[in-house]
Amino acid sequence: MNPHLSQLQAYPFERLAKLFAGITPPAHLQPISLSIGEPRHPTPGFITEELITHLHGLSSYPVTRGTAALRSTIADWCQTRFRLAANSLNPDTQILPVNGTREALFAFAQCIVDPSTEPLVLMPNPFYQIYEGAALLAGAEPRFMNTTRESGYRPDFQSVPASAWQRCQLVYICTPGNPTGAVMSTRELQQLIALADQYDFLIASDECYSEIYPDSASPPAGLLQAAAELGRDDFSRCMVFHSLSKRSNAPGLRSGFVAGDARLIEPFLRYRTYHGCAMPPATQAASISAWRDEEHVAWNRTLYTRKFAAVLDILAPVLDISMPDAGFYLWPQTPVDDAEFARGLLAQQHVIVLPGSYLSRSAAGINPGRNHVRMALVPPLEDCIEAAERIKAYIVSL
Repeated sequence: MNPHLSQLQAYPFERLAKLFAGITPPAHLQPISLSIGEPRHPTPGFITEELITHLHGLSSYPVTRGTAALRSTIADWCQTRFRLAANSLNPDTQILPVNGTREALFAFAQCIVDPSTEPLVLMPNPFYQIYEGAALLAGAEPRFMNTTRESGYRPDFQSVPASAWQRCQLVYICTPGNPTGAVMSTRELQQLIALADQYDFLIASDECYSEIYPDSASPPAGLLQAAAELGRDDFSRCMVFHSLSKRSNAPGLRSGFVAGDARLIEPFLRYRTYHGCAMPPATQAASISAWRDEEHVAWNRTLYTRKFAAVLDILAPVLDISMPDAGFYLWPQTPVDDAEFARGLLAQQHVIVLPGSYLSRSAAGINPGRNHVRMALVPPLEDCIEAAERIKAYIVSL
C-alpha cells in the first residue's frame, strides 16, 4: 500500500456529514444546498446533441493527445480570451485535452515532482483539496499560503521565506479563487513568474472559474496572458488548467484542457499515455462546439449576476458579506464559529453551507477559513433567494 495514502485528510463533505449527524431539519422546509460547487444551470442543448450525434465513435480508441480539431479550437479560444497573439499557442505542442481539471491538477504533480529532494508544493489556503492530495501522493510536503481579508484573499508571495522557495518545485494558484472568488492581478502573476525564474519551480494555474465574472468588460486575467505581456512567448514554467464544467454547465462531460510550456506538455502527455486517460471521441466533439460558442457563457454569467444581486441585498444588512471578484461563491464571515453556524443553520432552516475551516489548514498560527462559510449560488434564483431569507432569519435568531 502506498504509505502516502495515510496522509490524506477527509474530504470536506465527509466532515460535513459527520457534523450533521443526529440533526433532524424542519420537515416543512425543503432542503436547499449551497455547499457543493456543482453548476445546476442547464447544460446547453447543442452540447448535449453534439455528444449524442458522435456516440457512433465508440468503436475506436481515442488518442491521448486529442484530435487536431479540438486542440486548434482550444488554441483559438485561449488566444481570443486572453488576448494572446495569433498563432502564439501551438496546438500540437502547447495544448492537451484532459478529463476535467481535477484529474489533470492531480496528475500534473505526479508527473513533475521529484520526491528525492524533499520538495515543497505551495498552495493557497483555503484551497481546493486536490492540491494537497496531489502533493502528498507525489512525495512532496504541502506548504500553505494564507489568504485573508488583509491580503485581499490572495496569496502574499512576499511573506514566503527564501528557504521555502528554494525547496519549492510547484506552486498551485487558483484565480478566480475557490472559495474566496479573489482574482490575482496581472502584476501579481508576473511577480510569481519572476520568482519561478529565480528559484526554478513550476506554476500550475487553476482557472476553471475564469468565465464567471460580474463585469463583462473586465474578464479576469490568466497566467498565459501575464506571461505573454512579459514577452515570454514560450510560456516557460507556466501551465494553465481550464474546464467546461463551470463555463458551460457541463460538469458531467468531464472535459477541459491544459496549456502552456511545451517542455511541460511533452512529459505530461507521456505520463497521461501510460495513465490511460484519453478523452472519448464524443466528448471531444461536444467540447469543440462548447469552446466555439460564447453566447451561452454570457447567458450563464447573467444568471449568476442576478443571484448575487438578490442574495446580497437580503444578507448584507445582517452578515459580513461582499461581492466576490469572480466565480459563484460567497465567502462571508460568520458571527459564531463556522461549524456551529453550519450545524445550526441546517437544524433551524434546512439550508446547507460548508464551514470555511473545512477548506483550509492551520498555518502560521491561524486557520484562515475559520469563521467563514462557503455558499455556492448554484441553485435556481428562487431557491437562492429563499435560502438567503432563511439564513437571515437564522442570524437574527442568534
